[in-house]
Amino acid sequence: MDAGRQRDFLGIGWSYPVATDPLSGDVALSAYERDIKEAIRIILETAPGERVMRPRFGCGIHDLVFEEMSATTLFGVEAAVREALTLFEPRIELQDVNVDPFQATSGMLIVSITYRVRRTNQIDNLVYPFFFKEGGQP
Repeated sequence: MDAGRQRDFLGIGWSYPVATDPLSGDVALSAYERDIKEAIRIILETAPGERVMRPRFGCGIHDLVFEEMSATTLFGVEAAVREALTLFEPRIELQDVNVDPFQATSGMLIVSITYRVRRTNQIDNLVYPFFFKEGGQP
């Protein structure tokens, strides 16, 4: 299969967050690896039950927002991210999920995700800030 067809498999969808294309005025689109990265963010930012027609869709990290910082909470965040991405993003194979508590005192965990795009074998990563204290970003 040629490289163009491999990339076509990765998909094209609305950009996230939804925006308009400044040149055409149409809905802005994301393609290929960028579409995958944005899909990962959508999965992580959606709590299960938010989508009426897909009640299981999303990531269970939202259940941990008010938990005390502990090894159990860190493991829970990692497990929730692994489960959600394994279930809802078939275009990738997870290589590693690491939860860094360095900024936990300010209410933020840094979730580093390394993955391989199945169709192209490209390795990529995403760093996701997870705010676990009331009020969101500091």
